[in-house]
Amino acid sequence: MKYHGSEVRQKALTLLRSGAKGADVARQLNVPRGTVSYWLHMDRFKRGECPGSHHPTCHRCDGADLNGSAYAYLLGLYLGDGHVSQYARHRVPNLVITLDDSWPGIQDEAETAMREVFPDNATSRVRRAGCHNVKVHSKHLLCLFPQHGPGKKHDREIALEPWQQMVVDSNPWALIRGLVHSDGCRITNWTTRLVAGERKRYEYPRYFLANKSDDIRKLFGDTLTAVGVQWTTLARGSDPFAISVARRASVALMDAHVGPKH
Repeated sequence: MKYHGSEVRQKALTLLRSGAKGADVARQLNVPRGTVSYWLHMDRFKRGECPGSHHPTCHRCDGADLNGSAYAYLLGLYLGDGHVSQYARHRVPNLVITLDDSWPGIQDEAETAMREVFPDNATSRVRRAGCHNVKVHSKHLLCLFPQHGPGKKHDREIALEPWQQMVVDSNPWALIRGLVHSDGCRITNWTTRLVAGERKRYEYPRYFLANKSDDIRKLFGDTLTAVGVQWTTLARGSDPFAISVARRASVALMDAHVGPKH
């Protein structure tokens, strides 16, 4: 491959800035047309002349606006059923949220949230057996999801950074919805009682969140407490594994802000 020194490059840029066409510059300096185009693009980028070059793209890197509700919801989905992949064949990381096909509405909400948080990036869905991976690629994923790390989430510490906690404090129900839509559910329990000698069946709804991570369960519980929802921890033996919301007033709050999966 022929190397073109800085002097040739500067001559090309001088001609291009004066209005010369790229094809003419390439012929005059005996430089490939693609190389001239690349030089022109990089020059425009450095001079801030590319479309969107002054548009902030990351809340953490350059102070771009962040849709707090969409981010908190997406964070909940990520903590439940998501992961960030960094494969060598990919130029940038990708966020993958794996969602059951039984709840297509949640897949729609996940993709909408991705578009709100990453407005300059395309989203996609990849079919898997009984589910879809809802995906987005962005070089800023590790900025916005610093909880990413090697291994499974329940094997490492999961703690929100101060700026994330501020977003969650402002949008607690969005995080709760994201966690329930990923690792939670709303079910109807039933029991029987003897009333005036007759056994009657009673049904009552309740919410569950099952997650192996103590940190994620604590985040869910703390956020529930902040919005006035009473909850309890369920355990298998001495091993806690789920959070339950069963009190009538608390279930009513959850129904108003979360509701069944869809």
